[in-house]
Amino acid sequence: MKHLTARFSRSLGRLLNQTFLKLLMSSTIFVALTGCGGLGSLLSNDRVSDADNDQVVTIGDSIFALSGELQDFLESYAGETFRRYTISGAELEGGLIATSIVDQYAIAKQDNGNIETLVMDGGGNDILIPAIAFDPYDCKTDWYQFGRLSSTCKNYINDIYVDAVDFLNDVHADGVDNVIYLGYYYTKNGLFLLDSMEQAVDYGDTKLAQACSYSAANCTFVDPRRSINDSDIIIDGIHPNTGGSQKLANLVWPKLQPLL
Repeated sequence: MKHLTARFSRSLGRLLNQTFLKLLMSSTIFVALTGCGGLGSLLSNDRVSDADNDQVVTIGDSIFALSGELQDFLESYAGETFRRYTISGAELEGGLIATSIVDQYAIAKQDNGNIETLVMDGGGNDILIPAIAFDPYDCKTDWYQFGRLSSTCKNYINDIYVDAVDFLNDVHADGVDNVIYLGYYYTKNGLFLLDSMEQAVDYGDTKLAQACSYSAANCTFVDPRRSINDSDIIIDGIHPNTGGSQKLANLVWPKLQPLL
């Protein structure tokens, strides 16, 4: 009886810890990914399941979805609208509070399976959300690490790389002709003190570019690190302002234009 009670206590403890961590991460993520605009900003970029050009689909996270301006700029350059499924808070696969990018694609395919080109990002929140909450993968590089990213973080990003390759292979098997994969830029020291993420961004973009290259998909990786600076990011230290969104669109557009 004493043994059963102890085992029950350990199980209950694990459950309570997991629940606490999920609540902590969810509340932190909500604040981080809605930026300064609150809930209205989170909901401002509604899903578009029927557009002028239904064969071009955008999927991804709040770099696209928070303001919607990146997609607005691309559509203004094209002179036509595209389908939109991007959601703030989305992780590449799984996640706590938002429809994952893998599931966004599944919904888009369900709405209309005739998809020729995906414009997307993915994987940033997988790294950023834990780092903001309590950094369990040690992806922030503190001064005493001498600029070296931890092996724990590298291994974690390697797992995200595998997820990205699997997803891109599935997209290719579905008959999608092209993927434009937008990488991530350096966060700044805003509300969440994220200026120690440079090495994680560097390693993450390297692995995402490799996922593009080594998967079966016809995938083009767009690296924004040299283009986006602190003045292009809002006060939260993460999301692009209007000028930043336009810079990102200007990087994506030369890859997208020939495919239209």
